Amino acid sequence: MAKFTVRVELHDEESGDYPKLHKQMEKRGFERTLEVNGTLLQLPDASYAYEGDKTKKEVYDKARAASDAIGRKSGIVVTKSGGRYVGGLAEA
Repeated sequence: MAKFTVRVELHDEESGDYPKLHKQMEKRGFERTLEVNGTLLQLPDASYAYEGDKTKKEVYDKARAASDAIGRKSGIVVTKSGGRYVGGLAEA
């Protein structure tokens, strides 16, 4: 299965939009945490992890559907992981 890191930036966001986005992303299989060496770490704000047999475009479309569901335009970056190196993330 492929692993992806996704960043979603809401345009013209209002208070409470990001919690709504988080719920919509979760409904579509995105997570806000990563497990690294047995430790669960919190990703930076508006960053998500996704694992599945999808293309980058299919993952993008899922993220776009989440932002559309809350009525906001957004900028989205999807990166297919060939391996991750993380540092400075708080434990979840």
